[in-house]
Amino acid sequence: MAGLGGRTVHDLRRESRSAVLQRLYFDGPMSRHALCPATGLSSGSVSNVVAELIADGLVEEAGSVGSEAGRPRRLLRIRPDSGRLIGVDVGETRVRVELLDLTLTELARTERPLGPRGYDVGAVVGHVHEGIAEVLATARLAPGELLGVGIGVPGIVEDTAESGAVVHGQTIGWDAVPLQRLLRTAGRLPVHVPCHIDNGAKTLGQAEMWFGAGRGARSAVVVLFGSGVGACVVTEEAAQGRAVEWGHLTVRVGGRRCRCGARGCLEAYAGAEALVARWREAGGQPSAGADEERALTELLAAARPADGRESDPVAAAVLAETAEYLGAGLSDLINLFQPERILIGGWAGLQLGGAFLEEVRGHALAHALRFPAGRAGIALGRLGPDAVTVGAAVLPLAAFFSAGGHRPRPAPDTAPTPAWRTTVEGRPV
Repeated sequence: MAGLGGRTVHDLRRESRSAVLQRLYFDGPMSRHALCPATGLSSGSVSNVVAELIADGLVEEAGSVGSEAGRPRRLLRIRPDSGRLIGVDVGETRVRVELLDLTLTELARTERPLGPRGYDVGAVVGHVHEGIAEVLATARLAPGELLGVGIGVPGIVEDTAESGAVVHGQTIGWDAVPLQRLLRTAGRLPVHVPCHIDNGAKTLGQAEMWFGAGRGARSAVVVLFGSGVGACVVTEEAAQGRAVEWGHLTVRVGGRRCRCGARGCLEAYAGAEALVARWREAGGQPSAGADEERALTELLAAARPADGRESDPVAAAVLAETAEYLGAGLSDLINLFQPERILIGGWAGLQLGGAFLEEVRGHALAHALRFPAGRAGIALGRLGPDAVTVGAAVLPLAAFFSAGGHRPRPAPDTAPTPAWRTTVEGRPV
């Protein structure tokens, strides 16, 4: 039966369940009475929906609170153990996989270095497959308990009817890689388990907006500052955020060669990979065999020694120039999107920290238009190096809420147990 605006009774019920779940998730514990104005539902609708969600094992009572009428009101909350999520970060040096409960508390994790094969597609798919198997080996899940897998990747993600998520990662050598199809091949990811793949900067942005420094803002830009740089733009029109290839803005015509093949991109000056390379070119000497993260640590220690020694002028000059380029890049984001907040995340951004941020902020405000610059706060993200992984897990969580909390279930005759549910490195799970 069609309802208002062509919606069916099923649609209305799903929307009501979704509204209650989201309010309990973000604002709970709450009473049934408080849920009415928070969701816009009648008291009868709230009572019916809550009864359903309790019966489904998604919601539980969590104590009581007094009321003006004298009778205590029962508080409700999401049951943390009522579902499991997997977040995957296909990062710049490793693939990180985490198993989380419904409140995004970590239950298990594993990390696999990219190694000499780097971003070879087969190797990355294998890392994801093995990582999922390993974290699932820590918990025997009931059917429908795994609500989905979210994966953050470098590059542009295109949703296609034929292959699902296809990744265009020019800087890592991925040309239209059908990642979702590859993960589902040979039982690596069963059809009934939702899989969501998106740009890593966007997953970082979603995590910071839901749980971190962006919470409560109507508009924000969340910057992923790692080997390269990217950004997620959140506005009232695009509340879920959209990834922008900010690192490939041209900041210097005919400048340094970027990983994408073009010249003069912001990433060729402001990314950690370029920062360390420019330090070496200027005479800096990181330790033999140091990886990018360690080399950046050494550059920062040379530019800003903590033991009272004089700073290395070469390292300090490279760091200062990087701050200027990054600040000029942020000014473009301020002028284009006029956000309330700009948040800097990613392993390199967090490692460089507050002192570097002050320099970046000064350059950004100097280059941006006064009016939008005066309204934009610039700060570090709060969620640390796991933010991309947590944000990836938000992808299936948001879809689960949107579906009204209905669990994915396999078709009994068409969904065999996947390989990663039965063995890990040849051992039974």
